[in-house]
Amino acid sequence: MTERQPPGISAELVSEISAQLRDNKPVRRKLHHGGRLHIDRQLPFLCVHRHPVGGTDQGTDTLLLGQASYLKTSAEPTLQKDVSELVYQIVRTQSAAFGSFLLIELWAGGGDADSRNVPVQPTFHLMSPNSNTPDTTLETFENALLGIQLRGRQASVRVSYHDYCAPPDLPPLLTAEQAKQLECVTLGLEVKPVYRDPESGALLPYALRRIRHEITLALKSACYRFSHSNTRYRPAHFHELGRHAMTEAVFEVDQKFAELSENFDLLLHVTPVNTGEAWQAFKQSGYQVTPEFHYRPRSVDPALIKRELYKVPLEQIEDPTLADLFDVKREELDRQLTLLHDRNTPRFLQGSIQLFGQIDEALLASANHILTQPPKPLPTDELLNPEEFAQHARQEIDYYRQTDPSLVTRVEIRNDITGIFVSHGNFLIGSDAFVSQKRLSATLAHEIGTHALTYHNGKKQSLKQLYVGTAGYEELQEGLAVLAEYLCAGLGLPRLRTLSGRVIAVHSIIEGASFIDTFQLLHQQHGFKPYTAFNITMRVYRGGGYTKDMIYLHGLIRLLTYVAQHNDMEILYCGKFAMEHLPLLHELRWRKVLRPLALKPRHLRESAALQRLHGLRAEPTLAHILLNL
Repeated sequence: MTERQPPGISAELVSEISAQLRDNKPVRRKLHHGGRLHIDRQLPFLCVHRHPVGGTDQGTDTLLLGQASYLKTSAEPTLQKDVSELVYQIVRTQSAAFGSFLLIELWAGGGDADSRNVPVQPTFHLMSPNSNTPDTTLETFENALLGIQLRGRQASVRVSYHDYCAPPDLPPLLTAEQAKQLECVTLGLEVKPVYRDPESGALLPYALRRIRHEITLALKSACYRFSHSNTRYRPAHFHELGRHAMTEAVFEVDQKFAELSENFDLLLHVTPVNTGEAWQAFKQSGYQVTPEFHYRPRSVDPALIKRELYKVPLEQIEDPTLADLFDVKREELDRQLTLLHDRNTPRFLQGSIQLFGQIDEALLASANHILTQPPKPLPTDELLNPEEFAQHARQEIDYYRQTDPSLVTRVEIRNDITGIFVSHGNFLIGSDAFVSQKRLSATLAHEIGTHALTYHNGKKQSLKQLYVGTAGYEELQEGLAVLAEYLCAGLGLPRLRTLSGRVIAVHSIIEGASFIDTFQLLHQQHGFKPYTAFNITMRVYRGGGYTKDMIYLHGLIRLLTYVAQHNDMEILYCGKFAMEHLPLLHELRWRKVLRPLALKPRHLRESAALQRLHGLRAEPTLAHILLNL
């Protein structure tokens, strides 16, 4: 929605705002002296901050910006009558809709933070009225504040009772008579400014981000409890009190990040274009000469994209949850561009480890355990050539188009790639890729039923990050894709051995092994056939050390924990995101920002797959999967 320039708080403006609220329309207005009023819709609360006159109070007003209903204004004495009239009319309108209203004013106090040699402690002073005390709301608010931590120190909260709750030397926003008349409860929250440097007063951005996020949740929790205890409004979850409408700043940042993400494809740029020739040369050398891989020319300048990346004004995003999401995405894009720049240099491996993480002992043990399983005799199988497989893939896409004709995924056979994968929603098949007939359904569920569908479903969301992928999304994506293979009864021991071999290869390169050493480890010690061992090793050593391949098995293991604890599988297919961002997805769903699933995977509609999923919920382990291959 477009903001209007501040005309001052005239009677006409107050009347117009009240009319918008009565019609349940959003209000977003700039006010005098940098003030702002944002009310997403009819809600039974308002959070307020009055900036001190002639003083500095950096950061405090931003603590309210995650709320769906807030007012930040000036403490200028000549304006207080107008501010009080505005607040009175807002409360009057909203209280009439809900039967009661909660007014929370927040300000900085309690001195500056401790000295830089002492860990800072979040400290809050919660003020409540002497009469008409909202005991349950107060208790919820206090407990939420007590749960806040900063740099390992737990918050301290003091509760006191007063005739009115307001900052020192400022009149209350409503008189006691007005509050009683409007069925309004006023609370005050004094915050120790631990987000400012105790000596210079400069903002500490990481501390501010942390405190802002936690106070946002605490305020929502208090407003949720008040709604249930004192009003006719019964939200099902405290996140339901969050913003439904996102500001223009969010959409602008989201659009720019999506454009920058689609400017380059890291996977394509680190995939050799001469894998077939390299294999033949390696084979002819008796597996003794390290193959030389060639790559497509880099079509972008990472430095220029980084320049654009850091021009994006993240600081303009008010919602702390979304601000954090974009912040970690910017960091990931930065690391990916550095990898693109460092291709085929010693720095590439360390950058890849920063992007995908280390291998922990549990993951390595799981991979080794799978590789010790006795092989089962393989039945005779037919291999589909690329053209035959592409035809099946197009039929699978047509199946989904019967539900949603807007699915634009296309199938391409290309001679400049090896294997099969989805890129930017399209299914790419290498001209030398042959696919097992018995693994056809599993392969289609992996590539189209997971990767292509989550791209398409993400495209249907208002946030573009849900199709380009939030930071770290690959692990959940690959875990979902491997799980789909199992649910389709197409995850055999050879496939699990391949995924485990990838973990072993990543561990090997991190430990400093050469290409030849890792190939021999897979071939001689773990029994992989020469070409399979070569292919696994190539995937891990490409570009200088691409460690992404560890995430397939790790993603599956982490996903099993989720399957055991949650019945909601559909939310995992609404886009491309990391498991760490799942709470955000739930929050956005409560806030009605997340749209319903456009396409549901075919395998989640089939009784045999659902039965296998039920078995996993009862025993969510790799051992269970191994027994049911």
